[in-house]
Amino acid sequence: MVRSICLTLAAIALCAGFFIFVDMYLAKEFDEFYGAVDTLYEKVEEGTAVGGDADAVRTMWAGKKSKLQMFIPHNDISYVDYRLNEAFSYIRTQNYPLALANLEIVKKMAQNLPDNYRLKPENIL
Repeated sequence: MVRSICLTLAAIALCAGFFIFVDMYLAKEFDEFYGAVDTLYEKVEEGTAVGGDADAVRTMWAGKKSKLQMFIPHNDISYVDYRLNEAFSYIRTQNYPLALANLEIVKKMAQNLPDNYRLKPENIL
């Protein structure tokens, strides 16, 4: 009986540790991504953004999304991809208003996605 209680407590501690790790990892990764998108957004607003700036953000996202796919559904990741690629094409053609609209969506997703997968009562129930 004592052994099963100890094993149960150990399993609970491991699960809690895993959820804390995932929470901190998602927050860190999306904070970095949000910072890069925000910088690109400011450059687009000023009219100084070029394709290389957008490509740097896309490259950063490509490196992050391969790891994030373990924790976040592929649909959410592909939607960020879609909006980021669309913004990239608008930046290359210097259609800055449409690029800003897509980057605004990407910024909101970078803020909201980690919250959607945190261990919170509203996400469990």
